[in-house]
Amino acid sequence: MPNDFPTLSGRRWLSALLLLVAGAAQTLTFSPFQWWWLAPFTIALIVFITLPLTPRQLFRAGWLVGFGLFGSGASWVYISISQYGNTSVPVSILLTLLFVAGLALFHGLTFWAWGKLATNSAIRRLILFPALWLLGDWLRGWLLTGFPWLYLGTAQVDGPLAGLAPMVGVHGLTLWIVGSGAALYAAGWLLLRQRSASAGVLVTAFLLPWLIGPWLKDVTWTEKAEQPLSVAAMQGNVPQLIKWDPKFLQDQIATYLELTEDNWQKDLILWPETAIPLPQDQAGPILEHIRERLAPGSTLITGIPWYGFSDRIEDFTFHNSILSVGNGNGMYHKQKLVPFGEYVPLQQWLRGLIGFFDLPMSEFSRGPANQSPLTAGDARVMPYICYEVAYPDFVAMNAHRAGLLITISNDGWFGDSIGPLQHLQIARMRALETGRYMIRGTNNGVTAIIDDHGQIQDTIPQFTRATLHGEVYEAEGSTPYMQSGSWPVLTLAAILIVFVRERVIPKPA
Repeated sequence: MPNDFPTLSGRRWLSALLLLVAGAAQTLTFSPFQWWWLAPFTIALIVFITLPLTPRQLFRAGWLVGFGLFGSGASWVYISISQYGNTSVPVSILLTLLFVAGLALFHGLTFWAWGKLATNSAIRRLILFPALWLLGDWLRGWLLTGFPWLYLGTAQVDGPLAGLAPMVGVHGLTLWIVGSGAALYAAGWLLLRQRSASAGVLVTAFLLPWLIGPWLKDVTWTEKAEQPLSVAAMQGNVPQLIKWDPKFLQDQIATYLELTEDNWQKDLILWPETAIPLPQDQAGPILEHIRERLAPGSTLITGIPWYGFSDRIEDFTFHNSILSVGNGNGMYHKQKLVPFGEYVPLQQWLRGLIGFFDLPMSEFSRGPANQSPLTAGDARVMPYICYEVAYPDFVAMNAHRAGLLITISNDGWFGDSIGPLQHLQIARMRALETGRYMIRGTNNGVTAIIDDHGQIQDTIPQFTRATLHGEVYEAEGSTPYMQSGSWPVLTLAAILIVFVRERVIPKPA
């Protein structure tokens, strides 16, 4: 590098250790730790170590950062494999390591591209780093069904940048967090060069959104209905090991009926994902009993598998679905399926090898696009089943069709790990981005009512059998993020890459 930036060149083992630590420390920015302020400092440390490296070295460095992040932040996948996947501990550890190592490749490729686009200029690298990080996140969010988890911007639902989320979305927040970290590093270098005035200008410029954000936090982009809807959400806390056991079917249904006993008159009653653990074509008596118990004007929405003939795929198939019963209408089939949990890639080779590849209900088909929202009385309700709520643009696009959002989940697969708490935080960011109330119904936590600013109104603690009562409001209108999605910040990142990257001029023959 021609620019005299401080580095750790020559200290390979120390550099590798610090990169792992920096990646792992980013997990602390999310729930349940919520050290959102730590993110720019981890970025500054990563830049400090990686700025002078070659593209090949950057691939290894990025992979180490990703391994630290996903090895700590997505470690909860081990629980679903070992405890509920009927898989031995050594094989569970191996599969978890392969999962984490595979996800880390996204960071490796991002850092490699960063080095290729700016080989000889530290200044160019500093400018390009936030743009490449953002595009790496975006790629990870859709390639091979995507893993849109652990975006740095998500932690800002409790941070000072939260006020910007309805305008730029989670990717816009991530872009600024990474840019702030790069600017922090550059300011430190300027101070070492005794250029305090330049350092002050740089820090001030990147501090502005952090200072402006809190002022925007109370801005309301959508208009709430005058009258609230009364809601009740049931958390049955059914043990995952008996969830699909036919011997416990009646007990599970009885649990939810008992929790609903004093709430049949609520405007909207919510049961979680697969609360009725048998297909709708076999659940006729249960659904009929629910209709009989519901008060006039009341609607119950529940997760339930669906089995039948699909015109789209011209075959009989299963869907992971959600159904509106009573003074409501509609059925929604899940579109974003979880690999291995809801379908098995390359199943002709993998099924039968180990228990994890034969989990109950792992043969779902993807639902069609552009499905209509459910209704609950006059309210239009857009549902998201479990993992779907992690996709920011998917949620924003579909939120146009409804004034109220719900998400149902069964996070029992992940025990008492940090995964369910991260999942709740993600749902809060989606409510904030869309300016809509969200009801979150889960099997064993965390069931919650989230307002249009992403703040929790009330919850049921994890591993508790209880009913959550509250009120929610429909919303009209759209936030700026709903209108544009992530395309403005993605376009900005692409423009930076086009105009800042180094132009390689071929040498004359």
